[in-house]
Amino acid sequence: MAIQDPQTAFFAYLNDIGVAHTTIEHPPIHTIEEALPYWSQLEGVHAKNLFLKDAKGQLWLICLPAERRADLKALAPLLGAKRFSFASAELLEQVLGVRQGAVSPFALLNDRDRQVRLALDAALIEAPRLAFHPLVNTATTAVATADFLRFVEALGYRPEILTLD
Repeated sequence: MAIQDPQTAFFAYLNDIGVAHTTIEHPPIHTIEEALPYWSQLEGVHAKNLFLKDAKGQLWLICLPAERRADLKALAPLLGAKRFSFASAELLEQVLGVRQGAVSPFALLNDRDRQVRLALDAALIEAPRLAFHPLVNTATTAVATADFLRFVEALGYRPEILTLD
């Protein structure tokens, strides 16, 4: 039996749980500015995704609309943390199985030990569709927000919702 690559397995999982998805491919993108010309082809709120570690070692994935500024000092007390710092690239690959530039809540599929806590900006939940990288930074996948929430709940996550206004 052939082993599927992680992205193929990810799309198979979405199909298995009944999540309709639309994906566009593009050159590797590392910044939101680089992504904007491609993202205009895909309906949905595009997200900024931060893989963080708090002072006690708890890992967090914090997702907010791409245009929103992330103030780590302000985020920490909202989530009951003393302070946040960016987790290392090595930890990102070890826990979520993705490289820098491809961080997204879709990578929670790879968090076998459920080490990561998920926090979502309320503005994402209010949007009809959301768009994230599907484990690589050479594509972007959009899903209905209700389907996205079903995806994270199927994995055993209960996201914390933040109001960052």
